[in-house]
Order: sequence, then structure tokens, then C-alpha cells
Amino acid sequence: MARRGNRRQNHPHPFTTLRLVLRGVLPMHLQESKDYEDTFLRHRGPVTCVSGIPNRNAAVTSGYDGAVGYADLGAGTVELMGYHDHLANKITVNRTGTKAASSSSDYTIYIWDLATKQIERILRGHSDDVEDFVFVDDQYGVSVSRDWRILVWNLLTGAVVRIIEGHEKDVLSVDVANGRIYTSGDDMTLRVWDLASGELIRKWGPFEDETDSCAIDTIHNRAILGCDDGVVRVFDIETGERIAEIEAHSSGIKKVAVSPVTGDILSAAYDQRILVWDAGDMSLKLTLEPRATIWERSFNWSPDGSRILAGTFDGTVLVWDSATGQCLGEVGECGQGNACFNDVGSTDDGDVLTVSDDGLLRLGRLTPELATWVAEIEPGSGCMLANAVTIDAEYAMAVSGTHNQRLHLFEFTGQTLDKEIEVLIGEGPINCVRVSHHSGHENESFVACYSGAIARVGRQGDIRGYKRVHDGAVKALRLHPSEKIGVSCSADGALLAWDFEGNLLKRFPGHLAIVDDVDIDPGGSLIASVSRDFTMKVYRLDDGRLVGSYSLGHRSPKAVCFLDEDTVIVTNYWGALLRFDLSSGDVLTRSIAKNGISALSRSGDYLVAASYDGALYLVDPSNLEPVNTIRSMTQRLEASALI
Repeated sequence: MARRGNRRQNHPHPFTTLRLVLRGVLPMHLQESKDYEDTFLRHRGPVTCVSGIPNRNAAVTSGYDGAVGYADLGAGTVELMGYHDHLANKITVNRTGTKAASSSSDYTIYIWDLATKQIERILRGHSDDVEDFVFVDDQYGVSVSRDWRILVWNLLTGAVVRIIEGHEKDVLSVDVANGRIYTSGDDMTLRVWDLASGELIRKWGPFEDETDSCAIDTIHNRAILGCDDGVVRVFDIETGERIAEIEAHSSGIKKVAVSPVTGDILSAAYDQRILVWDAGDMSLKLTLEPRATIWERSFNWSPDGSRILAGTFDGTVLVWDSATGQCLGEVGECGQGNACFNDVGSTDDGDVLTVSDDGLLRLGRLTPELATWVAEIEPGSGCMLANAVTIDAEYAMAVSGTHNQRLHLFEFTGQTLDKEIEVLIGEGPINCVRVSHHSGHENESFVACYSGAIARVGRQGDIRGYKRVHDGAVKALRLHPSEKIGVSCSADGALLAWDFEGNLLKRFPGHLAIVDDVDIDPGGSLIASVSRDFTMKVYRLDDGRLVGSYSLGHRSPKAVCFLDEDTVIVTNYWGALLRFDLSSGDVLTRSIAKNGISALSRSGDYLVAASYDGALYLVDPSNLEPVNTIRSMTQRLEASALI
């Protein structure tokens, strides 16, 4: 197995004076510049995939802003082709360079004509996020999804030719070679299917960790698998023999790709390393020039193998020379940042603090009468996508967690964040953080990590404990209002209660897919959870009894928040809020944003909703109407005509 390195390494930085701006006047990249608002200069969120176009110095791109772009690598420009209704997860190009296919969390696949840069056909058939697609030829294609299914498509008619079932969890990656389909995903297997019949030919695994990415080396007849334990596994296609295990990374591998010319293996992981392995002896051949903003799922070889292409969290495209590892340039670079808000913390007095894809913390004031930014903060170690933040007025502290496994602790003075301590948690990206007010644990931050661990960190950055509570990534956690009990949910579908030492107290069965969020009611007797199985479930905390299960329609939820023991608010990825009256069963639904609502936070008599559209909404919970809005940028152009 791969060596994971020292997971308990603690690197607190000296107190640092932070860069603070926004003293009454917004800098240009936080103003909604008319020119930038009306012009697509690059993606306005992370670029999830870049695929080169054969015989052109160009590539197509997909992004978390839902956009599909055409990148002219010579001119250094990116042109908007159109939008999905949700995240665009992957884009691929056929062998002739005439068509592209973008896969989306809106459950569709768009087929693009690259001559006209227009949508040729929309493929509908999946019931959850479409994670990957591959062209078989100009007539057929294969897609995989979080609905656990593999679909074979007739691209000329848009019809589903075959449905292949067999995976036991989300299917994340697909490749096709010599009449066979290769798929991998969250059930920790690599499977081979006959393209013509759909029959299972071979299964490797289950391994000990998820298998997020697979690729086929047709030169050497090998299947390449990237796993969450940091190991690249190489198999002989014909015999099924395991040829090699490369202990490549100290954290989960999110992307493997094979050079079309040499068969060399590209691997990228959460440890921020981008490596090339020799196809002959499997030795390390190249380490690409590191860039802190790289999106680990976005790497591809160019069609001629001479370059490596990647997307960044900043919305740009990077290009390397595949022989030397030299970075040749960045496409789409401009002065405006991206601010896809991923989490928000708030106080009862109207202070709001949010984190975003661009790695900046934004402190503001949001009340019915006031909506203004107060300060913009760049962490001492530089900007990196952040998913977690909380603010605690009583302890005068704020805490954020980032994609590069670091926790940032600040002093909160009311008008600014001051003095930073940075801690390397070393358990993968940080998804959630909460501050304890419990006796003996005052000022402790409870940190939810991608590895399945929950860490406890003191006010001065001292790591006080780790516990691998979950088998999958911890998506969210909450602390009981009075007892030393926490609840958490994970990508493995588990919903758990534990004590503050990390000992399991109770398991709440029922969800059939990723559980995205959980909350505890103010009285501490109930918990509510939302899942990718399109349900909200409410349980009694003391005995684990299911109180009720509620359908959320065919829209993936994101966040959940109790107003009181009878009322729960749920958000989804389509920009809607849903208020459930647990006593009557009544549901009120209201759309407030053009993109998903990523998080909710209580602020006095109101809720603050953070959105992927670059705005915070102050919401009246009685009718779910926004009463005020503060915006960093407009993520999506008003360009419905484009699609």
C-alpha cells in the first residue's frame, strides 16, 4: 500500500499580519464591472476538465460555473460556447476533432459541433450526476453516472442503446478500447464490460479505497487505475494480471491519464503533486511545475502527446511541455477573480464571513438595511479553494478550512480578521468546521476531513486529537447544543453520532447515497440529514428512531438547517430553498439563485444563504424571500440564447 506520510504533522505559523482591503471602496475585482459582467474572459469557477482538439492548437473546457468553453491556446483566449443547468464535470473530444461531449450534474450530456460551436444534441437518460463520457466512434458513446449505471448511446438519434448495471456505488470514470468498456468508482472496483452485449467480463477489486479514475493504455494493453490510497495500479488487459503498484501519492488520486504516444502515465492527487511515470519501468519520469491553484481532476494529454493540459481553481487553463515539465503558459488569465461561495458563517449582529473557489475570505455586513463588504482576506500561505468557514462572536474567532488540508484560525474583531495561525491537518481537503462551547473543549475546532477523519484543534493551533470516524469523506458535522456529542455524515452514505473523543455512539441507517449535510435542532433532540438519494430524513438523537422521510423531488440537496424542532430548511443545487413543516407535512419552495445554494447560517431572525452564483442572500424564513443581497461577482452571464 502507498505510504500516507505523517498525518499528524503540525505546522503552526507565527502570527501574521494579513492583507486587508475593502476599506470603504471595493477593489476592481470585487466590483461588478460592466465589461467583465458582459464578457466571458474565462470560467468563473474551477475548470473541471480540459481536452485538446486534434489538429488544432485549441481545447475545450468544462467548469463548475456550468460553462463549456473553447480555448484558443495560441491566442490565449477562451470563448463561451454555452451553459449547462448545473456543474459541467467533464468534456471529451472525438478522434476526428469534430465533436465534443460535456457531462453535467444536470443529468445530461451535451454533444457539441466544434465547427459551429453549437449544441448538436442533448442526451437525457441518467437520473443523477453524469461524471464521465467517452466516444466509441462518431456513432456511439458511453457515459457513467452517480446513479450507478453505464449507458451506451446512439449519438445520431440520442437514444439509449444499452443500460449496464452492476456497480454497487457511484460510477466516476470510463474508458473504451477494443470493444470493451472500463469503469471505476466509489465501490472500489475496476470493471470490464463487453460493449456489444453489456456482459461483465472481469472485475478487479474491491480494493481498500475508492477508485476515482481509470484509463487504458492501448500501446501496452494495460488498464491504469488511480485509487484513494494514493496508489496507481496497473493491470494486463488480456490476462487480468496485476503488473505494478506505484506508490505515487500521499493522498487520494483524482486523475490518471495515458500518453497517446508513449503510454506514460500522468497522475494527480490531493497532495498537490502532478507526476509522470515511465511506461517502461514505472519509474518517476517527471514532476510538473507545481501551481497551488490546480484542480486535481482536470489533467489530460494533448492528442499528439506533446503537451499536458490542466484546469485551475481560478478558471484558467495551464499548458506544460510533456518532455521537460516546463509550464508554457496560462490561458484565460485576467484581473478579476472567481467567487463561487462554498460556505458562510454569520453572527446575530449581521456579520457574515464566506469562503470561495478563489481562496479569499470575505467579511461583510448583511442586514435588512445594510449590505456591504468590510474586508477581503488572503490567507498567509496564499489562496486555495476553501469549503469550510465558521465565525464565533463570543470567542472572537473565525476558522476556515481549505482544499490543501490547512486550517486557518483568526482573531475576529468585528470589523476585520486579525492574526492568523495556520495548521496542516494532513487528512485531505477540509469540508466543514465547527467551534465547541462545551466545558473542557472551549475554543476547540472540530474539523471534518476528506479522509474520513475528524480532528480537534485548539485555539492556538495545537492538534488535540484525530479519529477516523467514517470510511468516506466527511461532508458535514454539527455539535450538540449542550452535550458532548457530535453528528456527522459522509460520502459513504453514513450518518453517525459520536462523543468528543471520537467514539461511535449511534449509527442512523436509511440513506442510500452520499449524505451532504446534517443539523441538530436547537433543543438537541432531533437531527435532520439530506442525501443524494433525494430525501431528507429526521431522526431522534437519543434512540436513533426515524421520525420521518421526506422526498426532495429529483433535485440533489446540498444543505439543511433547523429553524426550530418543527421546521427545517433544505437547499439544493438548483438555487432553491425548501421549508418543511414537520407537524403538518407542508412544504414551501422558493428559488432565489441561478446556481446552487451551498450553505445556510443563522443570523438573528434571518438566514444567510451562500450561493455558487457569487452572492449571499439574507432570507426571511417565514416566506423564504430574500430581504437583502451582497454580491462579489456575477458567475453566469445573461446568455440564455447561447444554448
